[in-house]
Amino acid sequence: MTQRLSVVHTTRLTYQGDVRASFNEARMTPLSTSGQLMLRHDLTVTPVARIQRYTDYWGTAVEAFDVHIPHHTLTVVSTSVVDTVERWRQAPGVSWAEIRSAEVADRWCEFLGTSAVVDGADEDPARAQVLAALRAAPTPKAAIGLAIEAVRDRIAYTPGVTHVHTSAGEAWAEGQGVCQDFSHTTLSLLRAVGIPARYVSGYIHTEDAEVGVPGVGESHAWVEVWNGAWEAHDPTNGRSVAAAHVVVARGRDYRDVSPLTGIYAGPLSQDPEVVVEVTRLAR
Repeated sequence: MTQRLSVVHTTRLTYQGDVRASFNEARMTPLSTSGQLMLRHDLTVTPVARIQRYTDYWGTAVEAFDVHIPHHTLTVVSTSVVDTVERWRQAPGVSWAEIRSAEVADRWCEFLGTSAVVDGADEDPARAQVLAALRAAPTPKAAIGLAIEAVRDRIAYTPGVTHVHTSAGEAWAEGQGVCQDFSHTTLSLLRAVGIPARYVSGYIHTEDAEVGVPGVGESHAWVEVWNGAWEAHDPTNGRSVAAAHVVVARGRDYRDVSPLTGIYAGPLSQDPEVVVEVTRLAR
């Protein structure tokens, strides 16, 4: 069933000395899209900063802010209330001829290309056998299932062994990674056989959470695949994308949807502290 969720996403950056100025963009606002409804959102920045809001090329809500007060820490707290959907819709399905048509290639070209992290799987001998199986699948739908199965068989969920710059090929070779690696690797396989696929970031928690009890949530990544329409898949967990998933951003890969990016003038920073708290609310 659908759920109403409160999501509090806190990021704290600590520096080795005072930062004189920083320029930042936050992508932490849940989308109102395809049945999901964002009811309330607020971003609090410490030190206090003026926030400017806009929608980027990919349809993501962006909150930009500059801090010109010398500061030793930067704390960003995103608080949102969102209604999720019971289950994201499934695509009607198309044939290989339809999905490889010039019209589809032109319309979704940005979700068919490679990047530094979604590299060319067809140039990697280690993934050749999997790609051959995908191309031999009777339908794109069957190939999508095979790609997710292959990624889940190959990669073990292992925090701390990869980073945001790890490519799909590197994660495949290591056989370890986290949600962004599962997603990048799935994208690399699907795009190599001509199936448009995009990266999705957001939050996840448990469907059976007790109402009113705050719980530990997670920033999460999954994929959406075009098969006559966009449909969502969670290759990390091998589960349906449903009421426990909150969509925040979509793009070609992680670099398009990073929750907090920026530049600053000052000394080195420590690794950011990130805490996500999700509470199921009464409807």
